[in-house]
Amino acid sequence: MILKASQRGGGKQLALHLLKTEENEHVEVHDIRGFVSDDLVAALKEAHAISKATKCKQFLFSVSLNPPPQERVDISTFEDAIARIEERNGLTGQPRAIVFHEKEGRRHAHAVWSRIDANTMTAKNLPFFKNKLRDLSRELYMENGWKMPRGLMNSREADPRNFTLAEWHQAKRMGLGARDLKSLLQECWAVSDSPAAFSQALKARGFTLARGDRRGHVAISPEGEVFSVARAVV
Repeated sequence: MILKASQRGGGKQLALHLLKTEENEHVEVHDIRGFVSDDLVAALKEAHAISKATKCKQFLFSVSLNPPPQERVDISTFEDAIARIEERNGLTGQPRAIVFHEKEGRRHAHAVWSRIDANTMTAKNLPFFKNKLRDLSRELYMENGWKMPRGLMNSREADPRNFTLAEWHQAKRMGLGARDLKSLLQECWAVSDSPAAFSQALKARGFTLARGDRRGHVAISPEGEVFSVARAVV
């Protein structure tokens, strides 16, 4: 699920944009929490009014959640992702609205939070939110078994063909640990749509896919270390 976010102002304009039906067959205001009004336009205007008591101009945090084009994703999956976005960015309990858009049977979502803490009348700081969303996006792809876009892979591994055996040894000398190795195997799995593609992705990183004696398929490192595929990719 691709997660794109921005800090912004313009509450009324954003609300009207989210309610537009020209580009979507169906628009649903799924949830409004923490605002006096249960109307989206009024709620985001309310956020603007509260922000005037602060110096914050970008008083909203807006996130779009777009699943892979071929996937039909349950509402509960979106709700879980939104809850995790909220928790990781320190927005738990902040006023929030969720809007679903649907076109040709495919659903995507938008979530908008007020950044203004009503108790302190200060804006919630959102350090490194792009990195946090990128990491969560990777997790969602792996958890749901979706093929991960190459752009979401680690920058040094964005194209399996660019990761040579020599580079693998170099990375090892630089201190890659068990967590890094497991992440590497998970990403090989996520970007592969067949056993053959998975084998090629592993091979490009110096690993060999083989059938183990008692653990199904295994990945063998250049040093001869054996990793259970089933355990590594969960």
